[in-house]
Amino acid sequence: MSDKRGIIQLAATLKEFNVEILSTGGTLKSLKEAGFEVISVSDVTGFPEILDGRVKTLHPKIHGGILASLDNAKHVDQLREHDIVPIDLVIVNLYPFERTIASDDVRLDTAIENIDIGGPAMVRAAAKNFRHTAVVVNPDIYGILAEELRSHDGCISEQTRYELACAAFRHTAHYDTVVASYLRGLTPADSFPETFTISLKKSQELRYGENPHQAAALYGAFNDYFKKLHGKELSYNNILDINAATRLCAEFNDPAVVIVKHNNPCGVATGTTLAEAYAKALATDPKSAFGGIVAANRSLDLTTAELLNEIFLEVVIAPDFEPRVLDFLMKKKDRRLMNQETNLRTLRELDVRNVAGGLLVQDQDQHRIHQDNLRTVTKREPTEEEMAALLFAWKVAKHVKSNAIVYTLSDRTLGIGAGQMSRVDSSKLAATKAAEAGLDLKGCAVASDAFFPFADGLLEAIKVGATAVIEPGGSIRDDDVIKAADENNVAMVFTGIRHFRH
Repeated sequence: MSDKRGIIQLAATLKEFNVEILSTGGTLKSLKEAGFEVISVSDVTGFPEILDGRVKTLHPKIHGGILASLDNAKHVDQLREHDIVPIDLVIVNLYPFERTIASDDVRLDTAIENIDIGGPAMVRAAAKNFRHTAVVVNPDIYGILAEELRSHDGCISEQTRYELACAAFRHTAHYDTVVASYLRGLTPADSFPETFTISLKKSQELRYGENPHQAAALYGAFNDYFKKLHGKELSYNNILDINAATRLCAEFNDPAVVIVKHNNPCGVATGTTLAEAYAKALATDPKSAFGGIVAANRSLDLTTAELLNEIFLEVVIAPDFEPRVLDFLMKKKDRRLMNQETNLRTLRELDVRNVAGGLLVQDQDQHRIHQDNLRTVTKREPTEEEMAALLFAWKVAKHVKSNAIVYTLSDRTLGIGAGQMSRVDSSKLAATKAAEAGLDLKGCAVASDAFFPFADGLLEAIKVGATAVIEPGGSIRDDDVIKAADENNVAMVFTGIRHFRH
């Protein structure tokens, strides 16, 4: 057993009911040292452990004892014939494969030696035969098992055996999935296998889902990436917004602040300090920022914290908090404070979404544009300042719901039009938002996440003051759009890359 927590206490409980214990290796030694009578599996099988312990329990005298249906006379006769004793309870901790591969420097040979073979075989056998054999795979329930034995005179009810079997099959399914995922990850070309399996452990129950009438839970390692330092429990929507805010914030190297509302950015900026960046991000849309999520890519200082404290914010996320900042921000008891412990730029994860009857799976949109990748298609080249604004706008547009139009300067958003069915409407919405915030769009850059199918969307942007445009290109009417730009002395660059976000 790889995890020996509570095994001595459990053995004491089993001794109360005169249960014979069979064991191997280190567990056998630990129990004997604690004064318990334990039978070696090798004494039962008449065969020693071989191949450096790879083969211990893979023997008919073990699996026959586990799998025998005791209400089947033929099975009982065969047990007698082959001198096999029925096994009523199987307790197994699988080799710690998941913990082993969590090490950054794990070698393939080490990982392989931590793939359990005999353990899963016994677990599956006992789970299959739950009407006669109980199986336990989690040390955390040893106390519950002890209570069950005491309340049923040394027996385990069939309902409990059934529930334990279900947990056991989930356990081995997760184990096999982790092994398969690790091995598949060593060959990146095999991104989408013929069968797609996913297994994540439940991290926590959520109060409810997107709406109060929906049940929800969080699975996986999110809580390893983000540590809650203060505030109410995270909601389903909080988690989605934290993900959106921090993924966008990861696009920037300079001090940056992102404000997100309903999975869309409503303000993004960089600055020489976080305080400067936050002030510029907030200015984009202060009305929408109320009740929003704020992410920063630097340790949060007290000056910035004091600015954040001026409005109601659901969540504040930063890679660290300078001294006194946490004490200051914790004065508002409901506001969640999150420490971001992983740089999301380093993650290589799949994007999975459910559809009727299945899942859609794709690579994460990790593409990042460089100035050298851009192609100027108009008569006028962008100025240096316009090029910086175009690159900034493109980073933001990638994270805005389509159709997306984003007006920016080189260090801040000015207007964001998200999720409209028409690109023209997105252009108008972004301009309206800028006007409501009192921001001047004259001389700004504009990004469109996909090509302008007609010149009308571009003309709306030009009308409000955009002088430089970044878009993928690829429309059959590109010539018309380029012509409209040239006629208005607007610089336009094509990326050749689209950033739809549905």
